[in-house]
Amino acid sequence: MSHTQRVTRRAFLQRSALVAGAVTLAPSGVLGRASQPGANGRFVVAHIGVGGMGMTHVANMLRFQKDGKVRVAAVCDADDNRLEAAVENAKTGGASVIPYRDYRYILERKDIDAVLIATPDHWHAVQTVHACESGKHVYVEKPASVTVREGQAMVAAARANKVAVQVGAQARTAKGGWYTCRAIRNGIVGKVQRVSCWHYATPADDKPVPDSPPPEGLDWDLWLGPLPWRPHNKRYQPGTFRWLLESGGGQIRDRGAHQFSTVLWCMNADQQVSFTVEAKGRAPTKGLWDCPIDMDVVYQFKDPDWTLEWGQPGNKVGQTEFGNVFWGDNGRLILEWEGGYKPANPEATNFKLPPGGQEVYRTDEYEDFNMNHKADWFKSIREGHLRPAVDIEIGHRTATLCNLGNLSYILGRKLTWDGVKQEVVGDEPANRLLSRPQRYPYVL
Repeated sequence: MSHTQRVTRRAFLQRSALVAGAVTLAPSGVLGRASQPGANGRFVVAHIGVGGMGMTHVANMLRFQKDGKVRVAAVCDADDNRLEAAVENAKTGGASVIPYRDYRYILERKDIDAVLIATPDHWHAVQTVHACESGKHVYVEKPASVTVREGQAMVAAARANKVAVQVGAQARTAKGGWYTCRAIRNGIVGKVQRVSCWHYATPADDKPVPDSPPPEGLDWDLWLGPLPWRPHNKRYQPGTFRWLLESGGGQIRDRGAHQFSTVLWCMNADQQVSFTVEAKGRAPTKGLWDCPIDMDVVYQFKDPDWTLEWGQPGNKVGQTEFGNVFWGDNGRLILEWEGGYKPANPEATNFKLPPGGQEVYRTDEYEDFNMNHKADWFKSIREGHLRPAVDIEIGHRTATLCNLGNLSYILGRKLTWDGVKQEVVGDEPANRLLSRPQRYPYVL
């Protein structure tokens, strides 16, 4: 990095609120009551994590700001380079934001109504719980959590503090998901007894590299957060955190959080919380990444009886990289991807609701499904019911499927899950792995 670049970044840090002494708190009383926007009728929002998907969220909020519905007040990231880019993007979009490296300073601000969290998966639960405890509504990226106990804490925090927590599984407010759900629930293929998912393999770390100092501008300790401290390695971040079980959980926890959310919605199975799970996978043979490369997981539900299958790579029935198939008495219906980025199958799009048929929830405020999902979140806050389309309880149950799939793989045995008690039946070693220690002070 050149001397000019170093000076530029130093100047950027000096004029930002990256250190405790630079924080300027808004006057008390500015924050709107829970389930209400701020005093000026607009939501005041902040972004925690402004990497890949985080920048999409920033762009969405700037559009809401242009529409007069939101004011973007702050951005936060452990990486100064991303933080600086977010500030510049916000400025281009007409927002003057304060940058922070540590999210806790954002939560101290009384003028901020809501936060959007797009940090690595291992941060989701801690930041969501802390945001709820500070009275802020939350939009958190999927998967909701990396352990079952984290998910339980997120649900409890949302309910105790009466805030709306929307998980970013956007298919439930996207057209592709809506058309498919409507068709499946109204019998387009008859009674569905099996849903199979296909997905490409998790990558392998075939060319390991030695540990190295973190790149300039990255606060490595803060990036690790709740994880045990370890030396920096280029294979850990930024997006490659997904290929470690403790921080990302592989394809099943990354994309499975999308696909399983859509499947549960289509099957009207959000309340089917108990099941068995059995997973098998091919482990990597070298490198730091430890998620299974190939993986097959079978979930069995009862009353009504049906089977959910995760295939990695599985049987690729459709044309795109991943998707799922609803297998019914009268045929099958394919859904490419998860119903967000790809349209529904033409059979679902052209499906006519029969007399007395069941309509399903739809919000259609924006054509862009990412915008629509956030509009649904804001709607739940304004209307006061605090239950958006992918409420944290739905997100937690979806993440539980993913997390227990990985747990079955790790233990090498079938698990029976009691979703009411939220424990593995008759398996104390498995139950001990439903949570894990977190590194102080980044704890629930």
